[in-house]
Amino acid sequence: MYIGAPFTVKEGLFPIFSHMETQKSFTKRIGGYLHKMIPVTDASGKLLHYVTKPLMVELKPRDIMQIVIGSTILALPVAYTEEAWNLGTELPLLNVGLLSLISLVFVALFVYFNFYRFNIKGNVFNYVKRVVATYLISILVVAILLTVIQRCPWESDYLLALKRVVIVAFPASMSATISDVIK
Repeated sequence: MYIGAPFTVKEGLFPIFSHMETQKSFTKRIGGYLHKMIPVTDASGKLLHYVTKPLMVELKPRDIMQIVIGSTILALPVAYTEEAWNLGTELPLLNVGLLSLISLVFVALFVYFNFYRFNIKGNVFNYVKRVVATYLISILVVAILLTVIQRCPWESDYLLALKRVVIVAFPASMSATISDVIK
């Protein structure tokens, strides 16, 4: 190889990787979880071993618990602030709806780029399920918390209660999404 000459991976800067394309990676279930099995070969093409990479495309009970705990992490401090309660009374319903939409878009983008970017083919249903589950679980956690601290007047003003839930669910869904990444 010449200095300054153009080269490709196959030409020898990294000879160990020159034959990696000869064998395809595949998906295998190990311990109940899906893993991507990536073959590693030597220069002659002989299979040396496999590198396993967890594919986090399925929504498991462990993921649901992480979403519950994660949404609680930011729901607790925000739910106890009077500013969040006042926002529920002051913001029009359209703005609260937009806040909910923004939250869903953020969750969808984060989940896509962290779990499904290279594995969306064949996993669209699991992607939608994870996004919807993350948001709905966050809403449920916030609704329970605000009801327990008596800041959701469901009987007298259900619209105010719903607006408060959506406002507090914005940061709660973000922390739920972050905690779902931790494995």
